Amino acid sequence: MELKEYNLKRKDAIDRPKGKLGVLIPGLGGAVSTTVVAGVEAVRRGLAEPVGSLTQLGTIRLGKRFEHRAPSIREFIPLADLSDLVFGGWDVYEANLYDAAYYARVLNREHLEPIKDFLAQIRPMKAVFDRRFVRNLDGTHIKQEKTLRACVEALKEDIARFKAENGLERCIMVWCASTEVYLQPSTIHQSIEAFQKAVDADDPHIAPSMLYALAALESGVPFINGAPNLTIDIPAMVELATQNNIPISGKDLKTGQTLMKTILAPGLKARALGLEGWYSTNILGNRDGLVLDDKDSLKTKEESKLSVLAR
Repeated sequence: MELKEYNLKRKDAIDRPKGKLGVLIPGLGGAVSTTVVAGVEAVRRGLAEPVGSLTQLGTIRLGKRFEHRAPSIREFIPLADLSDLVFGGWDVYEANLYDAAYYARVLNREHLEPIKDFLAQIRPMKAVFDRRFVRNLDGTHIKQEKTLRACVEALKEDIARFKAENGLERCIMVWCASTEVYLQPSTIHQSIEAFQKAVDADDPHIAPSMLYALAALESGVPFINGAPNLTIDIPAMVELATQNNIPISGKDLKTGQTLMKTILAPGLKARALGLEGWYSTNILGNRDGLVLDDKDSLKTKEESKLSVLAR
């Protein structure tokens, strides 16, 4: 049987990326963020392999299984190259990324020293922070704006300045900051009109993560939610993203225990095996564990993990 290659013009063909891509990270000084930034730079310098990276090592199957066509994802889709990523962001602690990465202790000093010059030059911008939503952090590197609207405008100014200083035309924002206290959607979250009015009224049911998302979407920046917070999975944000034709995604990065639980839980469920308890510890003992020591932040994480065991 003769196999033929077809050059199809896809209606959803993706344009090749132009220029560098800014990666703006709320929670820039955290364990996840510093590990990612350090890892990318180590790969760029040939000091490490991109182990665990879907975009760098993943493949995609084309056609029939017997055709054995499985190009790499980065060959099939014109993704930004690692060399084109420019990192920046916000944090409630002012440490540069070298000091922050050393504090996190995910990577050893032997991994950090060869890229110290790169990490040390990256410093976070002051963060929008409200301790009612993350009670166990005490960072002081925070903005002093008096209203929610002023906070949004300050973040938009940060985004514009970051793009200008680095000669960027495009950015994405990835929330890597802490898990916020558990929130249920309310009437203010049901439309962008109601949400904007709530921002102007300094409504207490608007979390900092929502302000970052609002600033991003109003700046034409896609937003990825790396925590189980109620942030973009509300009608207001979906409406705004649709209006502005800006992508939104995410409901937790699942970088650690949550990943293992979401892998194991469907298997237990499929085999109809009972589960009487689920015990785990925060092995790293980093600020993630500190934040989740608050019962209301823990509930947000619990709801996310329990969803994989739902009937």
